[in-house]
Amino acid sequence: MIKYTSHSQISIDAFKTPFECNLSSNNRWVKLSQTVPWDALAAIYMRSMDSSIGRTGVSPQVIIGAMIIKHKQKLSDDETIDTISENPYMQYFLGLKEFQQKPVFDSSLFVTIRKRMTAEVFDKFNQEVIQCSEGKKDQRHNSKNKDENGNPRNKGKLQLDATVADQEIKYPTDPDLLNQAREISEKIIDKLHTDSDIDKKPRTYRRVARKDYLNLSKKRQKSKKDIRRCIKHQLQYLHRNIKSIDQMLDNFKEFPLTGDVLKKYWVIQHVYAQQSQMHVKRENRCNDRIVSISQPHVRPIVRGKQKAKVEFGSKLGLSLSNGFSRIGTLSWDAYNESTDLIKQVKQYKQLHGHYPELVLVDQIYATLANRKFLKEHNIRITAKPLGRPKNRKEETCYQRRKRIREFHERNHVEGKFGQAKRGYNMNNIQARRRDTSESWISCIIFVLNIIQLQKIFSLFIKSKKIIAKRFEKLIFDLNHFLKTDKSVLVFQ
Repeated sequence: MIKYTSHSQISIDAFKTPFECNLSSNNRWVKLSQTVPWDALAAIYMRSMDSSIGRTGVSPQVIIGAMIIKHKQKLSDDETIDTISENPYMQYFLGLKEFQQKPVFDSSLFVTIRKRMTAEVFDKFNQEVIQCSEGKKDQRHNSKNKDENGNPRNKGKLQLDATVADQEIKYPTDPDLLNQAREISEKIIDKLHTDSDIDKKPRTYRRVARKDYLNLSKKRQKSKKDIRRCIKHQLQYLHRNIKSIDQMLDNFKEFPLTGDVLKKYWVIQHVYAQQSQMHVKRENRCNDRIVSISQPHVRPIVRGKQKAKVEFGSKLGLSLSNGFSRIGTLSWDAYNESTDLIKQVKQYKQLHGHYPELVLVDQIYATLANRKFLKEHNIRITAKPLGRPKNRKEETCYQRRKRIREFHERNHVEGKFGQAKRGYNMNNIQARRRDTSESWISCIIFVLNIIQLQKIFSLFIKSKKIIAKRFEKLIFDLNHFLKTDKSVLVFQ
């Protein structure tokens, strides 16, 4: 049973707040602030800026912390600033001295931040986080960690795989792309006619073209014949408009189109060339196919997954070691991920000072060139060996369990993909530019590493508390034993 008494809303001054008391040390943002290596990250961030000119900028801790909050909470730019203004724990996480109601910075600054903090900057952040998790001691020159030839011994496990970070675009179809390109060309013609002294505007047949497109889009079942007819008509309308635009541009002494309009005009010309080529040859593919006019850098990547055979976004090769992720390759074109192995193994050695002892990959990475490289450096691989299969009866029970365990450990990198996509929306990148999209993806991987570092730090603190409690109990038991035996020696 719920009781409710009708009353008017009290004033804001009469509302009681708990801000008179101190912040709780068990809050998640307080614990996370103690984990992040702020000084090292701030030094890396400051290298990307020119501190000799301009006004005083926002604190690096505020910038980096706001990016962590944004992707950890899956907030938009405006919501991130509003949430920080309402939460004292988040403001403590950003390094502020006291609670303030005004925004820490304008939300439009996020665009500039993403342009400045490139994928290379976030990769340096990840390297610093990984080194922080392993401690500051450099054991490269320790004789115990070297083999007979004086080279560092192979240590650790490296897991590799590739995935696609889906871009937030409308699902592309050929009629939709041509219709959008035609509408853009019509707007360009209208602008050029307004800015020129030409009395007669070129014909565009926009109403007829729109009607032809809607006749197809409204059909539930679209046959190949209907789609091909619609594409043919849209190509004819677009060709006429492009020809009219070229003729109108010849009448201007100064180029009238701005940079954004000129980029769109360049894109729709490429769309027309690609669609016309596929229409004439009756094909469904071409090189560097454009699937979005607003984001022409996005490419279709065929992955053959059960959910979607074709994905639209950037393809990235990810490496995983001790729970920490690192992007080896980030490409907007489809590529064979087997070429990542040698590159990422070398990156592992450059960061840790030694090669991994085991590389956990699927069969696509087990090429002859990769096998040869790994064999030269005494690195094992989980892929099946070449040649005739060996007799499993000769395998001991320990070897069998070890082989199965190592084979299943490769799934950890798949779980990391799921964490990034489901937990932090890496399958819905909403940045529009190429560089800002790469920064968006890299920041998500950085947040994953920060969370992994916090887990390791909390486990370390928990283990220390357990050891301290056990030691106290041992001392108590010894004192109790000695007192009962009337011993002179009592542990303090």
